[in-house]
Amino acid sequence: MTAGHPDSPDAGVRGTPAVRGLKCVVWDLDNTLWHGTLVEGDDVLIRPHVRDVLEALDARGILNSVASRNDPDAALARLTALGVAEYFLFPQIGWGPKSESIRRIADALNIGMDSIVFVDDEPFERDEVHAAFPSVECVDAERAFALLDVLDVRPRRVTNESRSRRALYQSEQVRQAAEASFDGPGESFLATLDMVVTIAPAGEEDLDRAEELTLRTNQLNSTGQTYSRDELAALRVSADHQLLIMSLDDKYGSCGRIGLVLIGCEQNVRTLKLLLMSCRVMSRGIGTIVLHQLMREAKHAGARFLAHFVRTDRNRQMFITYRFAGFREVGDAGGVLLLEHDLSFIPPTPSYVRIVQVGRA
Repeated sequence: MTAGHPDSPDAGVRGTPAVRGLKCVVWDLDNTLWHGTLVEGDDVLIRPHVRDVLEALDARGILNSVASRNDPDAALARLTALGVAEYFLFPQIGWGPKSESIRRIADALNIGMDSIVFVDDEPFERDEVHAAFPSVECVDAERAFALLDVLDVRPRRVTNESRSRRALYQSEQVRQAAEASFDGPGESFLATLDMVVTIAPAGEEDLDRAEELTLRTNQLNSTGQTYSRDELAALRVSADHQLLIMSLDDKYGSCGRIGLVLIGCEQNVRTLKLLLMSCRVMSRGIGTIVLHQLMREAKHAGARFLAHFVRTDRNRQMFITYRFAGFREVGDAGGVLLLEHDLSFIPPTPSYVRIVQVGRA
């Protein structure tokens, strides 16, 4: 029995491996999220179980959005009347191709196409999206009630960041709107945010989030390596490693724990084995700011400063970050590039960012 057959348990799903890193479910509206067609005057109501699925996805830190051919004002008003408008980030409602709507959603959320699932009742629409973006999983609306099981999105643990992820993105929407209306260069806008970066040793209470960061972060991840909670727990207390976690706050509120660092510590050598940052803060240069701080600490300790880098299909930006920071290649072992910085010049921390170090010498 093949996927897509009405009697198949995976009917309407092209295969689940590509959504192991699921970050967003994009919903059509007519005869998908709700029964009926809005522009035809139907008194549309949310389909049974869909509200439960929205709430369950949201609680797990999986975002929701909309790609619908509809009148934008009428559709948004109906979502509000049905009490679900708050669940949808960057909804794309209009008359253009659904694939273009999904591209805009991915750009706004700064996530990859392979982390998106699209739910629609029309085979044509699913095929159009799949043709444009083969890595987007397309699900028949008839399978929406079983979405949690079909996509296997029941994590062992749900972190505080997962529970509040929609709110974090909503505050990011406010930042983006403020930046769009700001008259001046990008750096001048950043100076208005009152950013505070906190760097601290990972505690026991941070391990679930640290594991989640390694599983979910692809673009700003220096090696692409994932770590289990148990592995991170061992590294946290290792005498020859430092496991550091970063958080970011600004005048709009907390961005949560947004980065992770793993440093190998040997005599007179510091090796940056992992540097990763949430894609939510990519545009603010936080990765570079933290990297420069780690370089200053190595220089102060009189140590060489090395870094591991492993190329993946998503982390080119991290390699560019290393190269622009002045790292050079000094070795390659089994695909792991060994980089080194001579620490002769380290740019100062921008005046508009304050770094707070907790529990560190």
